Amino acid sequence: QVQLQESGPGLVKPSETLSLTCTVSGGSITTNYYYWSWVRQSPGKGLEWMGHITYRGETYYNPSLKSRPFISRDTSKNQFALHLTSVTPEDAAVYYCVREVIAAWDSSSVGMDYWGQGTQVTVSS
Repeated sequence: QVQLQESGPGLVKPSETLSLTCTVSGGSITTNYYYWSWVRQSPGKGLEWMGHITYRGETYYNPSLKSRPFISRDTSKNQFALHLTSVTPEDAAVYYCVREVIAAWDSSSVGMDYWGQGTQVTVSS
């Protein structure tokens, strides 16, 4: 059973960098054909995919976030992290780390099968 657990500060000041870590158990983040994503949900809004890091360590981001997110990983700890720069109150949301299943034949997304419980982030001075 794969489990994901987010950790990080629940309160960040405007203009600072938000850093969250996802610890994965029950499976390796380097296993083929899984990508590791960050998704958030703001109050009254739908889910927003922020970016992912592949099993090879490549990263891709949602262009609408204008180069603010950065995703890294620590394979020795089986963790991946989100860093979001220059936060504003609009970045307040519940942040989820998620496993995304990838088709071996064309690397298309099959779906997201495991989610962390989510962590609430507030942006306020």
